Amino acid sequence: MAGSSDLSGAAGTRGDLDLRMEKHRTELTGYCYRMLGSGFEAEDAVQDTFVRAWRAYDKFEGRSSLRSWLYRIATNVCLDMLNAGNKRARPMDLTEQAHQATAVLNERSEITWLEPVPDGRVLPSSADPAETAVARETVRLAFVAALQHLPAKQRAVLILREVLAWKASEVAELLDTSVASVNSALQRARATLADTGGVRETETIDPLDDDQQKLLDRYVAAFEGYDMETLTSLLHEDAIMSMPPFDLWLVGHEDIVNWHLVQGAKCRDGKLIATVANGTPAFGQYHLNEDGSYSPWALQVIEITDGKISGLNAFLDTKRWFPLFGLPEKLEAGA
Repeated sequence: MAGSSDLSGAAGTRGDLDLRMEKHRTELTGYCYRMLGSGFEAEDAVQDTFVRAWRAYDKFEGRSSLRSWLYRIATNVCLDMLNAGNKRARPMDLTEQAHQATAVLNERSEITWLEPVPDGRVLPSSADPAETAVARETVRLAFVAALQHLPAKQRAVLILREVLAWKASEVAELLDTSVASVNSALQRARATLADTGGVRETETIDPLDDDQQKLLDRYVAAFEGYDMETLTSLLHEDAIMSMPPFDLWLVGHEDIVNWHLVQGAKCRDGKLIATVANGTPAFGQYHLNEDGSYSPWALQVIEITDGKISGLNAFLDTKRWFPLFGLPEKLEAGA
């Protein structure tokens, strides 16, 4: 998907600008999400991009495609936001591994956290299976978290070159720099990612294959039945559980199971509703109320590696996440 390709055709009149920009909203949101690590901030960035484009349209002479021009504006918007100090992380980036017996729940401001995002907000439809695969791979939590270790301009270069497949000359033009500088930034970005341990490999769903579906069916049955023996059998030995906005994270069967049996006992008898986040399986988790109804508890984003669950990410700010993912605000008794 090269930068010179204009999906909406040649430059048109100001009168149809809104419609033509709207065609690029999803892909621009995906780009800004990778840059910023927040779906809400990404949508704000795209809206700001459209406002700036509207105001400056008289200066747009059509020498580049509308799409390339919008990416240029969106990049500047994201760089401005990142220069303001917006850097997001997962609990694993901020604290040492905890153990269930001594675990303390320490809440940090939501602005700290890498946020989940619905696939539909950031993954444009494409007839090219390879493009679709790359898009899903590069909105995974692990990938977007790794990007947060890069300086802002290196982040932009890596996304444009290796995710969106822009040519070095196109990126150089967008960033008002030289091809040599772009190539150098890309090399430094790759080296930084390697130095920080690389990107943890996890599986995407497009769609679920039979083995993934069976794994998730067993997970739902084990979680809703609070069958810790079966749950353990589905987890990698080094599986990680995290719970933003708390900076706690646990590793391995013993600590994860004991957490569910002690501090997390309120999850017993809960319900899960399937959804998709960041190209991977996810669930809206509900806990049982005294009247038999169920209330939101967490958005679980599941990471799978080699046929087993390697990550359980429970995002607890349900007032923020459930409306975004279209999950019910309550389940009635007997649901």
